[in-house]
Amino acid sequence: MKTRAEALQLLKHYTKSESLLRHAYAVEAACRAYAKKFGEDAEKWGITGLLHDFDYEMYPSKEEHTIVGARILAEQGYPEDVIYAIRAHASYNHLQRDTQLSKVVFACDEICGFVMAVAMVRPTKNLAEVEVRSVKKKLKDKAFARGVNRDDVYLGVEELGVSLDEHIATVIGALAAIAPELGLDGVSA
Repeated sequence: MKTRAEALQLLKHYTKSESLLRHAYAVEAACRAYAKKFGEDAEKWGITGLLHDFDYEMYPSKEEHTIVGARILAEQGYPEDVIYAIRAHASYNHLQRDTQLSKVVFACDEICGFVMAVAMVRPTKNLAEVEVRSVKKKLKDKAFARGVNRDDVYLGVEELGVSLDEHIATVIGALAAIAPELGLDGVSA
């Protein structure tokens, strides 16, 4: 398995957008939190989350996103289960998410962006102040963070076998722990 430093170098080679980098860091943190929760390899799961969208900026189409990335990852020697989980997070690939890792990457993808959006609209821009009930309330508001696929959020929870409250709490906790890296620690507000 590659190191986080190697994965980060790969991510930054293909991704220049600060918002996409922050999204990658968020999904990494959430995947690490779930790895700890399930007694799995936090480094491997974190790297998978970190790289889940690494090819998106250069290859955003459904025909290329995750497909080109999978080839690059295979050439670089990443494990097959990591590559599969990354491909399976894109529903349009029609891959069954049959491992905990693939379920976690899918479940964390949309909700991470959503939790960050909730923090961004707070006057303090502080993730530590985001509450589960605020996230749930915003999920019901279709006009808020329109780009987030709510069906994927709910499907992710269902596939993981956790409650929505538990999932949101896990993600908030994971993201709050890296809030400065995400620019959502209230300091830069």
